Amino acid sequence: MKRIILSFMAIACLVACNTTEKVTVVDRNATTRNPIMPIIYSGGDDFTETYHLTDYLPQVKCFDSLVFTTEPSYQVVKVENGLLTLTGDHTLSILSVEDKTTGIKYDIPIMPKSSYEVGLATKAFTDSTITISVLNDYEHLQFRILWQDTRATKYVNYGQYDPEATITIEKAWRESKGRTFIRVYAFGDGKQINDLLIPLENGKVVSDVKDLTRHDDHAQVLYSLMIDRFYNGNKANDWKMNSPEVLDIVDYQGGDIAGITQKIKDGFFNDLGITTIWISPITQNPMDAWGYYPFKNGNKYDNTKAYTKFSGYHGYWPIYATKVEKRFTTEEELHEMLSVAHEHGLNVILDYVANHMHINSPTLQEHPDWHTDSILPDGRRNFELWDEARLTTWFDVHIPTLDLERPEVCNPMTDSALVWLEQFDFDGFRHDACKHIPLNYWRELGAKMKQRYPNRHIWMIGETYGDPQLIGSYVKTGMLNSQFDFNIYHTAIDVFGKPEQSLKRINSTILESLHAYGAHHTMGNISGNHDKCRFISLAGGAVSWNENDKAAGWEREIGVTADGDAAKEEQAYKAAMLLEVINLTIPGVPCIYQGDEYAEAGANDPDNRHMMKFDGLSERQQQFRNEVQALVQLRRNSLPLIYGDYVPVTVTDDKLVFDRIYMGEKVRVTIDLANLAYTIE
Repeated sequence: MKRIILSFMAIACLVACNTTEKVTVVDRNATTRNPIMPIIYSGGDDFTETYHLTDYLPQVKCFDSLVFTTEPSYQVVKVENGLLTLTGDHTLSILSVEDKTTGIKYDIPIMPKSSYEVGLATKAFTDSTITISVLNDYEHLQFRILWQDTRATKYVNYGQYDPEATITIEKAWRESKGRTFIRVYAFGDGKQINDLLIPLENGKVVSDVKDLTRHDDHAQVLYSLMIDRFYNGNKANDWKMNSPEVLDIVDYQGGDIAGITQKIKDGFFNDLGITTIWISPITQNPMDAWGYYPFKNGNKYDNTKAYTKFSGYHGYWPIYATKVEKRFTTEEELHEMLSVAHEHGLNVILDYVANHMHINSPTLQEHPDWHTDSILPDGRRNFELWDEARLTTWFDVHIPTLDLERPEVCNPMTDSALVWLEQFDFDGFRHDACKHIPLNYWRELGAKMKQRYPNRHIWMIGETYGDPQLIGSYVKTGMLNSQFDFNIYHTAIDVFGKPEQSLKRINSTILESLHAYGAHHTMGNISGNHDKCRFISLAGGAVSWNENDKAAGWEREIGVTADGDAAKEEQAYKAAMLLEVINLTIPGVPCIYQGDEYAEAGANDPDNRHMMKFDGLSERQQQFRNEVQALVQLRRNSLPLIYGDYVPVTVTDDKLVFDRIYMGEKVRVTIDLANLAYTIE
């Protein structure tokens, strides 16, 4: 006997602040629009929680008052200066708000924070219905359905213990133009159930990868490159310091924007299956050398002696926030690269540094009080205190951290980021050092972007090391779209690279990420990056797990193994391939760091930043690249791997089997740890 689960509807009216500034009306059917992210409520009847409404509604600038009516569920304690304070019980609900200035109504799901379970998958569809498979028996199962930012008017049909549930595709959804999304949230037997994401194209369920474009976030495959170390396309801008203080490994190598343009034209990225190129910072860096690598005397490091200084080849020491680095490009060359990329169906996102500026920056010379204190109140130096003083610590003595909690600093710096969108056709940003930047910066940047470019596709991914709660605090509709999932990366390299590990750890970490960021998140799954030792050198033993992996590259030549053992080398290649398999088959956006597609060896920074090799690969490296290319193409051409639900099937120490299911179509992935092997079928 089918029954209907009724929604608790929280109906609220938000009155925008009196202002003469025009508020842009958002086209609800714009192809670049994704649904509002849910409020995750962890409170209860005995205490309250407060939320920034702009985290969920960044296009609405401010709020004066809120009138709230509801059936017993959540209650509004107060709303003040855009802050919503709630109390209530653990019930899946909807908060409905209206911006009186524009007349646009929005619905925000409220999801109780609880344990997590994979219990749903999409099964089938027609022009008017979508069938959902219910994978477990639930005594009580609630659904809340949103299309874009609007709740469904018809409730989901579900009966107790039914193996299926039915969604009606409403008339307004069927008549929509371009890309829109249905989102299904569920709560059953006290557990948060995995959400479902169903893309529509012109009102019909997407059933062919040919409907996807470079603007579909879930279909992205990122490629991370360091401009100076990628390809030299214009030798006229080559420049080296040629200083005895600067070893060649940390001097400029000649890579530039013209080189990227050439490789786009050559088909390098299209052949590999890449959709989005992430380029390193392009802002002007100092002309002289700074920092040093400490001199090693026996087994100890002498920090009083400068072994070698560094050039700013990496781009992370901005002198100016809005000027291009002349050793990399001209504005004309940059415009050409972006144009050529878009002609080839590629996005380009820019690595942007907001946390700090070089000490000789004219901005800091003009505003010497704009940075945080380099000395803590207890007299200690405030350097590299990544967690203890994460919002104020300096990375080095020559790169002061900006005090972005202050409006007079935050406002111009967010405007500086937007200059790159106004003057150049970038598709988004990779943001450096997110966890060291206060939330107010991300709220202001997100609001400005939504208000100035409401229908432009701009994708932002951030860098934060920490637990899922910290990482997820930056991922909201009004802040970042996503961040890199370093927890999956660290777990995966441990399991694939160290002895006596368990695949249960990987599955557990995947589920933890799905719980924290949503079952259809766009978090970045990395093969490595410019701050990590090359995994194949760890797996092969060329770099040990317990040594200083930065020092290793200065002390010796780093290959795959330390002793040239062929069997050990082959095991390392197999382990590195399993990392690629995981990244390309689990939910999220895979990201390949330059050279990882052919398993480049190396220690940590700067040994992981050798010039990219396009020719002269070994037979094994070419084989590895071909396999990665095939995996990327498989993902690009599989809707289950793009939009499918993650369903674990078998989880043991040595075997992980999971399905990705989309509208009944299934891709099964099997990881065999004992043999470092995999199958995809």
